[in-house]
Amino acid sequence: MFRVRSGQLTIVQYICNTTLVHTTADAINNAGGRAISLMKDASSETEVEDYIQHTVRHFGGLDIVFANASISGGLRLYDDLTAADWMRILQVNLIGPFLAIKYAARVMVPQGHGSIICTALVAGLRSGAGGPPYSASKAGVISLVQTSVNQFAGTGFRINAICPGLIETDMTAPMFDAARPRGSERKLGQLNPLRRYGVPDEIAQAALFLASDDASYVNGQVIAVDGGLSSSHPVVPGKQA
Repeated sequence: MFRVRSGQLTIVQYICNTTLVHTTADAINNAGGRAISLMKDASSETEVEDYIQHTVRHFGGLDIVFANASISGGLRLYDDLTAADWMRILQVNLIGPFLAIKYAARVMVPQGHGSIICTALVAGLRSGAGGPPYSASKAGVISLVQTSVNQFAGTGFRINAICPGLIETDMTAPMFDAARPRGSERKLGQLNPLRRYGVPDEIAQAALFLASDDASYVNGQVIAVDGGLSSSHPVVPGKQA
């Protein structure tokens, strides 16, 4: 995760890639901004509380939290999954955003403003985009966002979610690494109307919008950034289920 002081905005983002955490902070500092990087467990209440408090101590406030950390657990069948597998995925993917909202709210409610962005996934909207525990965790994030905004009604800060489709990231790298030697990379993302996969910058742009004042009246929403995949049940052209 990293914290950024950019103009008058204090931002917290947590992500899983250790190298990316530090290189992102370095890039911001080298560009003239102020950033610090820390490694924390998004599923640990103590560590989440610590990174929120650390941000406030270091920068004097908190304006944006991007709860972006998640793990997939792979596409294993039920007989290959244990309760411990489910618990670990739910703790990072669902309890992590809950804790981020809980401790960020303690800062944002008194100040009367702020934006929290949670990463869900199209797998949380309907089946076919992830394994059972991963999909269930992302469906939980969607419900968490919707219920949380009503618990914090009238406080002035906003909570929204982004639902990415197929994005080329470290998590999806095995899929891309397998497709490229076969020459089938162009087939990745073929079920959505844009007929392509996405890149991280396209998710970042959605997050920047939700973090900004341009989204000042956007609250409790789930925005799919998926090339149109969730607009329909996926079909094979010329065939009907």
